Amino acid sequence: MDDESPWERYAARVTGLREGLDEQDRGLTEFERRLLRVLAVGEEFGRAAEAVREMVGVSSRPLRAARSWSDVRMGLCGAITTALIALDTISGDPVGLLNDHLNQRADRARPHRTPEP
Repeated sequence: MDDESPWERYAARVTGLREGLDEQDRGLTEFERRLLRVLAVGEEFGRAAEAVREMVGVSSRPLRAARSWSDVRMGLCGAITTALIALDTISGDPVGLLNDHLNQRADRARPHRTPEP
């Protein structure tokens, strides 16, 4: 039985992807790597947004093929994966940062009770 949590498996996969990119990007400085990986998040999000525009017929580009929510989901997964790789490049703990962020957001979203007088 595997004692590793899903978060730990995700972290290992993200780090593996980042290490592969680091190998490909050997000629870049650390600053350039960080910059390009953050900018890649915007590019991936743009693909998801374009899939939505094409799906509803408001794209300025000629339609390449019929789009569906499946295409949008895949685009969002690409953006999330790219963002985690960018976080790993910058911080070394992308899943931990995401977990902390999600906990903070969840705390803010909970209704706060005011003490009764």
